[in-house]
Amino acid sequence: MSTRRHPQPPGEGPGLPDDLAAGLALQIHNLGRRLDELDGLPTRVDDVTRLVGQLTDTVTAVAARRGPAPAPSWLMAPGDPQEVRSLLDQLCAWLAAIFLRYPDGASCLPECWLWHPDVVEELLWLMHAWGNAYQGAGASVGAAGDWHDRQRPGVVNRIRRSAGSCSREAHQTRQGWSRPQSAAPDVPGTDGLDAVADWWATRREDAAPEPADPTGGDDRR
Repeated sequence: MSTRRHPQPPGEGPGLPDDLAAGLALQIHNLGRRLDELDGLPTRVDDVTRLVGQLTDTVTAVAARRGPAPAPSWLMAPGDPQEVRSLLDQLCAWLAAIFLRYPDGASCLPECWLWHPDVVEELLWLMHAWGNAYQGAGASVGAAGDWHDRQRPGVVNRIRRSAGSCSREAHQTRQGWSRPQSAAPDVPGTDGLDAVADWWATRREDAAPEPADPTGGDDRR
């Protein structure tokens, strides 16, 4: 005759194996640590969102702030006659509208200014400086004041010194007349390029090498 076994009350049955209980305890402990780490997550997400918003605003502002355009150089102008003529047309329009309105500007500019590359170079950059001061992205009262107080008077003075007394006739070939320099001059001293390059690259702490005698002799004792 079999003996009926009554069901055991909850909590009174045989316990879990020790290794299984230990594993569950470790998992519960690790889960608790992860939950603790997530306590500050909403705050960190809010901080990241705020920083991303600030970065977006900064990038947008930088992208919208265009820098001033570089001034073209007459001395380094392209070899296309149409592009060069376009530069001159723009410059002449600006001279008539702005530069020649100033009495000292009108009096300093000789009729042969086009035959003076240095004068054209000065006027080109001055035109672009005016554009940046009055019409560019960085236009300001301070930039306009600097153009009036420093840049324009400086160009006027240099033009007056270099070409103020010149004339178109001075650029014509006539017997007994000396013509002003208009071609690019030779760079002086190029016979010493190798010696100076070697000195500066390898022993610049020493005294510079003596230049060669331009007559071809050697009078060093």
